[in-house]
Amino acid sequence: MIKIAPSLLSADFSKLAEELKDIEKAGADLVHLDIMDGHFVPNLTFGAPIIKALRAHTQLVFDAHLMVYNPENYIDVLAESGVEMLSFHVEVAPHADRIIHMIKDKGIKAGIVLNPGTPIQHIECLLPIIDYVLIMSVNPGFGGQKFITYTLDKISALRQLIMENNLSCLIEVDGGVNSQNVKEIIKAGADILVAGSAVFGQKDRKAAIDALR
Repeated sequence: MIKIAPSLLSADFSKLAEELKDIEKAGADLVHLDIMDGHFVPNLTFGAPIIKALRAHTQLVFDAHLMVYNPENYIDVLAESGVEMLSFHVEVAPHADRIIHMIKDKGIKAGIVLNPGTPIQHIECLLPIIDYVLIMSVNPGFGGQKFITYTLDKISALRQLIMENNLSCLIEVDGGVNSQNVKEIIKAGADILVAGSAVFGQKDRKAAIDALR
């Protein structure tokens, strides 16, 4: 079953609690939380205090994506804020194994993120110990970008690697996902689809989620 994770980055920031309730009612499975530090990516978003404040307003799984340097510094506070999935970029993590275990020790599902230009070979040895891989299909930092088509090959190659080694980690795809390219993305092997403007940018969020699913 494909899971849909609308990205809060595309929501109306003046009424986030209402936006969360709306996508939950519309059938979303998770909500994707992009946490940016203004250094690893050229943008700032929200942090643990806002996430903690929103936790009481929805039963949706909180899927946090760290686009930051020193991701290990965020684990404790995000665990306390109610995050249930937490991913970080391999590009900033020379001690990725340690960070994965730090996340898992908090009872949180651990994910590794790959930028479009980062090959899957960089994380191959980590696949047996992670819960999911987040493949960026745009360069991270901003919403509303166009899907990078060569990432379809990365998704397919990762799916084959997972199957050949009888692994259980899921594949999440983030960036430029919409109703026009979703079939190709799912066919390539995606399990979780992050969608920003394709959901929050639509008047009828249920119809938007149904179209993706």
